[in-house]
Amino acid sequence: MNEHTSFDENAEPPSPGTAVADLLGEVRPSGRAAGTAVPGNSRLAVTLPEQTSIFEDSGIVLPAARPARAASPAPRFVVGPQTRRFRKRFYADVPDGQWNSWTWQLRNRIRDREGLERLIELSMDERRAIELHSGSLPVSITPYYASLIDPVNPLQPLRRSVVMVSDEHVTSPDESIDPLAEDEDSPVPGLVHRYPDRVLFLVTGICAVYCRYCTRSRHVGVPGDLQCTTSRWNQALSYIESHPEVRDVLLSGGDPLTLSDEKLAWLLSRLRRIPHVEIVRIGTKAPVVMPQRITTNLVRMLRKYHPLWISIHFTHPDELTPEAAAACGRLADAGIPLGSQTVLLKDINDDVAVMKRLFQGLMKIRVKPYYLYQCDPVRGTAHFRTSVEKGLEIIRGLRGHTSGYAVPTYVIDAPGGGGKIPLLPDYLAGRDGGDLLLRNFEGNLYRYPDPGGAVGSDVEDRERDAAEAALK
Repeated sequence: MNEHTSFDENAEPPSPGTAVADLLGEVRPSGRAAGTAVPGNSRLAVTLPEQTSIFEDSGIVLPAARPARAASPAPRFVVGPQTRRFRKRFYADVPDGQWNSWTWQLRNRIRDREGLERLIELSMDERRAIELHSGSLPVSITPYYASLIDPVNPLQPLRRSVVMVSDEHVTSPDESIDPLAEDEDSPVPGLVHRYPDRVLFLVTGICAVYCRYCTRSRHVGVPGDLQCTTSRWNQALSYIESHPEVRDVLLSGGDPLTLSDEKLAWLLSRLRRIPHVEIVRIGTKAPVVMPQRITTNLVRMLRKYHPLWISIHFTHPDELTPEAAAACGRLADAGIPLGSQTVLLKDINDDVAVMKRLFQGLMKIRVKPYYLYQCDPVRGTAHFRTSVEKGLEIIRGLRGHTSGYAVPTYVIDAPGGGGKIPLLPDYLAGRDGGDLLLRNFEGNLYRYPDPGGAVGSDVEDRERDAAEAALK
């Protein structure tokens, strides 16, 4: 037998339940001819023009779909060996068509202690943390991602990143619920305008999996917060339209890929009608935690809205599964540039060898390591944060020791709204007359002719000041 098996993604999934459809913003075409009423909604019982269709639970009016064309051969979803074993043990009665349906994965997320205890042996600390929790950022893990979690070891990196521990209930003095002051730079609900030429558009508060170190934990998983309604979206779109300096829009949340294809297409088409919007980006973790989301229909829709870029949140090389690789491959084949964003996390990925494995693995699946973030001082995340020196140590261990394309930019998103500030190890060793002294990745010194230059002239002063401070 092959290392992994694959199944037809076009197998019909069951219809979502009403409550979940409302929560996730599922929208479905009425499929009715022009001039007919939409059932179950008297407000929409109007005569429609020949070229329009209505999505009954959203109020969104879109151009009617083009006549159906001959179906292309059905692509196949890969299922890796670890997930296959997990399914056999815990989801043996779930047909392939359901397991490979992203809506099934969302509807069947593990959301409470009982659900977790069916799959893993919770430690006393994990159990106590879950029982004490209330409010935003509840437990949420897709069945697929649960298949990657060690059922016995509470210190496994992936498990630590998504299962609560009691340290979450401890708030350090320098932590806050909005450490980046995004709400202060929000001119309309769900839109952050911090940098001159770009905006952050928080389109939903829903994620498939809730990371325990989430920067926006104040919004995520809160019923009614960041609702994906056309009225809220239109406020943000009107703001973008009225600010011609905005050329780049980043869709985030929550996770935009928890939206239905129809809602996402509506939003992208509206952005593409704004002349000064040159680039649209999507921030997501779906290819990692719910790779079933990357369907042929989604990719076919996304490729209509180039230039489109996607940033994917990867945390650890254990996430580089056959499923994730296939999902990224589909996006890359559609001409979508992919970058990764990784948060530096204590005892999860704060190791040069682990990071090298992750970033080299990402390169193999056509994802460029883009940012390595210092963990933000969000309330209840002190147990995740490393020293800044640890981040510099990792960059130092990568630069020159692997491909330059595999080395991300290490940044601190400055608390208080200062934006991303890049950090590099100090490769500048000083000056000697007209020569600049440089230290390479092996620690050897080299000279570069720089007559008349001043760069590096203060290195000796800084080193002396640091030595004197250490002696005090």
